[in-house]
Amino acid sequence: QVQLVESGGGPVQAGNSLRLSCAFSGGTFGSYRMGWFRQAPGKEREFVAAISASGATPYYADSVKGRFTISRDNAEKTAYLQMSTLKSEDTANYYCAARFAGRATTTASEYHYWGQGTRVTVSS
Repeated sequence: QVQLVESGGGPVQAGNSLRLSCAFSGGTFGSYRMGWFRQAPGKEREFVAAISASGATPYYADSVKGRFTISRDNAEKTAYLQMSTLKSEDTANYYCAARFAGRATTTASEYHYWGQGTRVTVSS
């Protein structure tokens, strides 16, 4: 059974950076597309970024484009989300998700496995 464990969240000042990690186990990491989603209090879960199984093709929500970078290390079975120039509106629980093969997607329901989330709080 695939398991995902996020880490790296916490409080941060606006304008600063933070890197989230997602450790993958229980499957063949290189067969999965990886995504990051977030959910702010009182809001629906939204797509943040995703990356192809090879790592060659990242894509981003418009709200984070140019500030966030998704990457993966297939040897370490870990996905990352580097967040820079953080804003108060980036405050949310951030979730790592894995999708087995298939097409690129920003739709949460099309991901097969989820982590428990890590909280990011950006203060101004």
